Amino acid sequence: MTSIKEQAAISRLLSFLQEWDKAGSVGRKNILERFIKLNSGKTGPELEQEFSQGASLFLMRLTTWLRLTYMNGTCLEKLLKSIGIFLSAVSCNRYLVEFLEVGGALTLLEILGLEQINDVEKKEAILLLKMIVSCGRKYKELICESYGVRSIAEFMAKSKSEEALEEVQSLLDSLVHGNPKYQHQVYKGLIALMPCNSPKAQQLALQTLRVAQSIVGQVHPTIVEFLLGTLRTMHLEVQYEAIELIKDLINTEIRTNLLQGLVDLLKPSAKDISKFQPKILEDPSVFQVSAHLPVFLQQAAAAKAIGILARGSMAIAEELLHMRVINNLIYAMGNQDHSNGQRLASLTLEYFVQTFPVVEEHVHKALGDTLFNLFMSNAEELYINMDSIQADILVSNKIDISNALGVITSKFSLSMWNEWEDFKSDDEIDEEGETAKKDVPQV
Repeated sequence: MTSIKEQAAISRLLSFLQEWDKAGSVGRKNILERFIKLNSGKTGPELEQEFSQGASLFLMRLTTWLRLTYMNGTCLEKLLKSIGIFLSAVSCNRYLVEFLEVGGALTLLEILGLEQINDVEKKEAILLLKMIVSCGRKYKELICESYGVRSIAEFMAKSKSEEALEEVQSLLDSLVHGNPKYQHQVYKGLIALMPCNSPKAQQLALQTLRVAQSIVGQVHPTIVEFLLGTLRTMHLEVQYEAIELIKDLINTEIRTNLLQGLVDLLKPSAKDISKFQPKILEDPSVFQVSAHLPVFLQQAAAAKAIGILARGSMAIAEELLHMRVINNLIYAMGNQDHSNGQRLASLTLEYFVQTFPVVEEHVHKALGDTLFNLFMSNAEELYINMDSIQADILVSNKIDISNALGVITSKFSLSMWNEWEDFKSDDEIDEEGETAKKDVPQV
């Protein structure tokens, strides 16, 4: 027989469930508000005590109402928060299983794709997905098998809420860790996000991609095109993350493609300049700038990235010289439509001139005495002191140091060989001396 207290508790539970069943949208909204206020942060046993061991009955009603009304968005934010109280409850995995058995994960993913639902409500759906994947590998695989990566990535590309985007980044980071079966799927989803129109999404995708790349290991070949494409951005935080990823990838199998791609960006083709014009530049209410601005931003970012890479590694600097980087840097210095690109190209060229005498010699010949002296006196401000005729000289330069590099390499190799021979001879003398000492009888 049940005690009087147990009977009273059961009676309260039945009364509560009847109130929910009979209530309309407004009444249920009030019930949800009370439930959230009174039960946030409770553990599984505490929820069971609150509902007289019948908490699952209320969770079932919440998930049923979610399935029926999520397309209309009726009290959706509070409904998802209430479900989150159950899913986050400590010491009770049963609630999660019950939610998933009725298709809860699929519903959450469908919510992300509905245009009529706002980002605040979608953020709550993301939080529930985070609770699900935090419970282990099999739940991560369940989300991925339900085309979750695609739904999450598409929401990330379209969302305008920075808070929601940061939660999505955290979710994708969780999905790429401890998920060997589908980690490549997450990795490819992050690559696909790089061309999106949201600067915040680009920034967060690039950050997460650096982590994903270290986990996946093998580099996907399409990453080069998408990564170099992000350098067209006007947002420095995106450019920073792109260059950091380039630095990570420079020691992988795509090193040559990355370096050659950066060098090519310094000298955009006429096709590249004409094919891209953002819609904002067509708006008569917006101050009109060069229609080629994205390409020039990319040119400037490439000059900056090349400078960073060359200063960080002599081997990379020498490799860039064989890719005609000097010719293209001088070309970029003559682009009077984008002063920052001129400045960055000058600073990068300055490093090569100061590091390699052969570069200094050929650049001096290409620029002439007057322009070269201006360059050497203050490379950063050369674009200010340069006239249009001098800019034309830079753009039309035909400098080619590839033959000279071969000669220098041979001389360097010979010098190193001579030093090695001298060092080896000294060692042989020392060894002979040691041998002679050994032959002397010890007294």
